[in-house]
Amino acid sequence: MASGTLVLVVGPSGAGKDALIDGARARFKADRRFVFPRRFITRQGNLPGERHRPIRPDRFAAVKAQGGFALSWQAHGLDYAIPAGIETELAKGKTVVVNVSRTVIAKARRRFAPLRVIWISAPAALLADRLAKRGRETPIQQERRLTRAGLRAPEGADVTEIINDGALADAVRAFVKVLLTSRTGPAKRTARRASRAL
Repeated sequence: MASGTLVLVVGPSGAGKDALIDGARARFKADRRFVFPRRFITRQGNLPGERHRPIRPDRFAAVKAQGGFALSWQAHGLDYAIPAGIETELAKGKTVVVNVSRTVIAKARRRFAPLRVIWISAPAALLADRLAKRGRETPIQQERRLTRAGLRAPEGADVTEIINDGALADAVRAFVKVLLTSRTGPAKRTARRASRAL
């Protein structure tokens, strides 16, 4: 059974999940207790935004069938997955931080323990502005992502919320603090203010 902690980072498109994860990855660059695996996505790798591991849909299906993913899901017409290698890192007692869909939280809770969920949120107008600025999707695709943003936040004692509507540096500090406490004690349901910049 895993002895490390799996941290699920969830939230609507435009909330700034990738920016916070990148900030924490830089902060913990020399700290081997923290691992930030990159997601597999059936999307080309030269688009702006998240640095992911691009994979063809047929290859994705084959790897999934072979048990190569710890978690996988579909969203926005794409397939996403977290590599099965995280199980090795968890067995070593490490904290593994992954960006996932809300739809896999229940499955992850059944499979991995201990587990933390960090919910990144932001006001609707700010989400819309960020999606427009990153220029990765068409206006119709942006609207679909904003519609999904209206879904309810995850619930549970293992959930911590970061309201990402202030300065990016403040957001990263709040995020890093939650990651550090994930190694030392139980989760607390809190809301922390943070980042308007991306």
